[in-house]
Amino acid sequence: MSHAARTETSETPRWRILGPGLVVAATGVGAADLVATLIAGSKYGYALLWAVVIGCVLKVVLVEGAGRYSLATGETIFQGWRRLGIWTTIYFGPYIVIWGFIYGAAAMAGTGLALTALFSSASVKFWGILSGLIGIAIVWTGRYGLFEKFLAVLVGIMFVTMVGAALVTLPNLPELLTGLVPTIPEGSLVNILSVAGGVGGTITLAAYGYWLREKGWHTPQFMRVMRIDNTTAYVVTGIFVVATLIVGAELLYSAQIAIGTGDQGMLDLSKVLADRYGNWFGKLFLIGFWAAAMSSLVGVWNGVSLMFADFMGTIRGKADEPEAKSGGLWYRAYILWLTFPPMIWLLVADEPAWLILIYGVLGAFFMPFLAVTLLWLLNTSHTPAEWRSKWVSNIGLIICALLFAWLAFDQVRTSITDLLG
Repeated sequence: MSHAARTETSETPRWRILGPGLVVAATGVGAADLVATLIAGSKYGYALLWAVVIGCVLKVVLVEGAGRYSLATGETIFQGWRRLGIWTTIYFGPYIVIWGFIYGAAAMAGTGLALTALFSSASVKFWGILSGLIGIAIVWTGRYGLFEKFLAVLVGIMFVTMVGAALVTLPNLPELLTGLVPTIPEGSLVNILSVAGGVGGTITLAAYGYWLREKGWHTPQFMRVMRIDNTTAYVVTGIFVVATLIVGAELLYSAQIAIGTGDQGMLDLSKVLADRYGNWFGKLFLIGFWAAAMSSLVGVWNGVSLMFADFMGTIRGKADEPEAKSGGLWYRAYILWLTFPPMIWLLVADEPAWLILIYGVLGAFFMPFLAVTLLWLLNTSHTPAEWRSKWVSNIGLIICALLFAWLAFDQVRTSITDLLG
């Protein structure tokens, strides 16, 4: 092991080596995930707490697999996918382009909604566009250190506000502990799968290997550090999401209060908190809502842009060229794609149903796609024998593939039903 690697893994305090895991977890925990957990708590109290824990464990398995492949082979995840055949490119190319356009609009609208609730002097569109421009300013140069520090601040705000909200509701600890025992209340299967599947990320899980590279962790020597980083990040995420369930169980379940879906649900909850604990607490929670939305926006602006740059470089046979790296031509082109065309969509506010359908279908298949391809890559000669998956990892990936395949089926069914009215 090199002196640099020894220093990083054994002499540096753990809190200083943490980074990419917290980035991927924070980026993946958006308003929709939080609201799904809140709704589960409001319907079933603590009964689905076990599903939150399982969701965190499954994400640890997926992210560890993506990170392990990158460190063991020195390749990016897309370069690995290319080894599996042209079909991966046929799927991923259209997906990342369509996903970026629609996600860009949704992310800016989410941050805009939170800021409009805090500062009513301007519209959701104004605040959303401003947030997109701030995102560009932070990630444009590709400086990972600045990006990671900004995400760490947002995670701190998210953690303090949501855990604070859980503490003021005075959680019932005996009932909380009983929620760790798996039970399936009547009619709860969809909520169980949504909670387990929605804890911390979709496409951004695959960006983990890119963030490892940006951090400077790029060889098998950093495998142990990566695993500590990943596990610790999802423990923090788990505490954060459990706090969300507590709020749903104690504040909404007991009073039978319903909230909206998506970003609107977070806004509804801030009003409930303001009514119960004072206007100042409602405002504090809105700051946490903004931090959750902004962390997802900035994380995608950086991480998925890295993936797109690698995609373009790899299919053109120039993966090692500067234009395919952070801060390069394709990285910045995708940042612009995430920002300015969606701004126009925000201003026009006319959602084409066919595009939403394609987005829903392509997006639904990404998580099973990731789980299946990791199973393939990590159990064959594509990965050095020393770092291939053992039975625990394989069982976890198989469960992920089955869970997300079911969720994909449900998403496709819902998308088609919505399109047909």
